[in-house]
Amino acid sequence: MRGTGRAHRNTSHAETPQSSLGSDMHIGLVGLGKMGGNMRTRLRNGDVTVVGYDRNPEVTDVGSLAELVEQLPSPKVVWVMVPAGDITRSTVTELIELLSEGDVIVDGGNSRWTDDEKHAALAAEKGIGYVDCGVSGGVWGLENGYALMAGGTADDIAKVQPAFDALKPEGESGFVHAGRVGAGHFSKMVHNGIEYAMMQAYAEGYELLEKVEMVDNVTAVFDSWREGTVVRSWLLDLLVKALEDDPGLSKIRGYADDSGEGRWTVEAAIDNAVPMHTIAASLFARFTSRQDESPAMQAVAAMRQQFGGHAVQAAAEAGHDPKDA
Repeated sequence: MRGTGRAHRNTSHAETPQSSLGSDMHIGLVGLGKMGGNMRTRLRNGDVTVVGYDRNPEVTDVGSLAELVEQLPSPKVVWVMVPAGDITRSTVTELIELLSEGDVIVDGGNSRWTDDEKHAALAAEKGIGYVDCGVSGGVWGLENGYALMAGGTADDIAKVQPAFDALKPEGESGFVHAGRVGAGHFSKMVHNGIEYAMMQAYAEGYELLEKVEMVDNVTAVFDSWREGTVVRSWLLDLLVKALEDDPGLSKIRGYADDSGEGRWTVEAAIDNAVPMHTIAASLFARFTSRQDESPAMQAVAAMRQQFGGHAVQAAAEAGHDPKDA
């Protein structure tokens, strides 16, 4: 059912292991999809009062951006969590018209850093602050917290800090003020480029282990690496889970999409004359996956589905619907 149109303050902490932070912060959150909806819950569990807006009437708290802005005390902070590109640009443009001097816009999507610089300049004409924030954590962020990489001025970061504290994982790490506007998304872009290369390495190792006859249980081999080895990681954990759920990955096509950050990382490397052999090769491998089927790219697709809930293409011969996969 539709939200009441009022901000909700949820002090229950049953949904995450996070403890109360005692925050008096109010924040607007635009975009309540897979990531944004979970972020709203984690913020509320951290005692941040959230007014959420989404075009989906089943999940929204208010009926419009204007109503969202009206319900926030000043200085107003609005976090945008919508797809990068035209949708983010139109949302930011509308918010600039609705907000006032001293307010802050946060772009938590996967925007390119060059867009951040343009949006920040537009906002600055009205005295509105701008923070870009790379967010990592996928569908597991509600429970585990989100890694946050922010760019902006110290004053604007301070206005958003209670939200960062509520969203980040427990412990000292998980949040960084990376630098000026654009630095947050640039850092997240490089993070995703590294992620491409790590996934490709695991995937190629998987294909070789599957290929030879002497290895009887490939899943058990990967599982044995999860403790005590230098290659242990969360990605490895997720690959093991995918192999346990679907031995041989028969339900997944060897097709791996790219969400943009890998391309931007390689382009930035070219612009700055930085050799980036491994990340570039992992990006090109994803292009190859759209032409040729391979066990390695099945493994990459499986890992993407595990950590981010990214859509995967099921094997047609197995009769699986991609939505089910």
